[in-house]
Amino acid sequence: MAHKMMRPFRVLRDEGPREFAARVLAKAHARVARHRPAMLVDLGDASRVDWTVRPPAMEDPISVAEGPVEIAWIMSPPGDGSGGHQNLFRFIRFAELAGHRCRIYLYRSSEMPVSIADIKAMVTSRSAYADVDAEIVMYDASTGVLPTTQAIFATGWETAYPAYLDPSRARRFYFVQDFEPSFYPLGTESMLAENTYRFGFHGITAGGWLSAKLHDEYAMTTDHFDFAVDKTHYSVTNRERRSEVFFYARPVTARRAFEFGVLTLSEFAKLKPDVTINLAGWDVSGWELPFAYRNLATLDITELNDVYNRCAAGLVMSLSNMSLLPLELMSSGVAPVVNDGPNNRLVSDNPFIEYVKPSPAAMARRMVEVLDRPDAVERSIAMAASVENVNWEDSGAQFLSAFERAMRG
Repeated sequence: MAHKMMRPFRVLRDEGPREFAARVLAKAHARVARHRPAMLVDLGDASRVDWTVRPPAMEDPISVAEGPVEIAWIMSPPGDGSGGHQNLFRFIRFAELAGHRCRIYLYRSSEMPVSIADIKAMVTSRSAYADVDAEIVMYDASTGVLPTTQAIFATGWETAYPAYLDPSRARRFYFVQDFEPSFYPLGTESMLAENTYRFGFHGITAGGWLSAKLHDEYAMTTDHFDFAVDKTHYSVTNRERRSEVFFYARPVTARRAFEFGVLTLSEFAKLKPDVTINLAGWDVSGWELPFAYRNLATLDITELNDVYNRCAAGLVMSLSNMSLLPLELMSSGVAPVVNDGPNNRLVSDNPFIEYVKPSPAAMARRMVEVLDRPDAVERSIAMAASVENVNWEDSGAQFLSAFERAMRG
């Protein structure tokens, strides 16, 4: 029972209030609650947004023909292990390096206290967070963004509501990293999240699948940037045959299909009982798993390459937008075994990604095939070479090109 009691506190500490609230809400649907739990979005904000009538502030948005742009980024408070926030800071830094002036506004729906000093200290101390010049302040609906603001980025579905309601004439953008309605059971949260794609914002998405989906299904104006990998953290250091495997284990993140991965690894362990199975992404010491494993819990980004270089195959389950892990694994010479689907293939069609139909037995067999390949060492080196020129700087250039083109009106 101890892990069940501690899990909420770990989510709050590691992922931040946004993920914590989402998990609480997901569980609340399974029981009758006397009091309505807090949603990620302030319910007053949700009720004031009538997206069927375009607000005056968005009728004639600001255009900037040349020169730097003053950008407001509205986001939920970041957490220690929040990959979405880490990627968001990366792109804020790209904007700053291009000369744009950025300011971060933290949005929350509850009275949960937020320490900006603690957030700044956490961001500064973590190597996965880019160093940004942007000032971090709380978002205040009574004052909105600074009057000099020329562009507003919503960065998660709940932040699209204050971005929509803000009285500024700043041009509205939406930095979309996943299809967030799928994070919830069919209900109020999923509908409120889905509605944000109808707000009339210009979407700049992580990968082509999201861009196509939001354009085709919601008539949203979209651009996208490609996924990439930071070679300062991921590279091949082991050029010998590898005898371990890796699983991105996230039981607290439903879209990473932890239980399905456990089924796959159970089948794999029957076929390869002597192979070490490494689990990282979350502390799973409280779970009873039907196979032997090494629990690596949450690792700093600087520790991952050593683990990856012991592994021949890496199991990554992605049920919505693809994870960044497949490219990072390949950069370290690990063959990613990924559930097949357009949400993954439209992000990367790299031939070294082992796309497999979502059957536990089939995915387990593919992991065995990867381990047993006679040319495993040569293939490991080749897959790392295949992403050698896939850099975040190029993705940043795609983002900036889309943003600056849109700002010209």
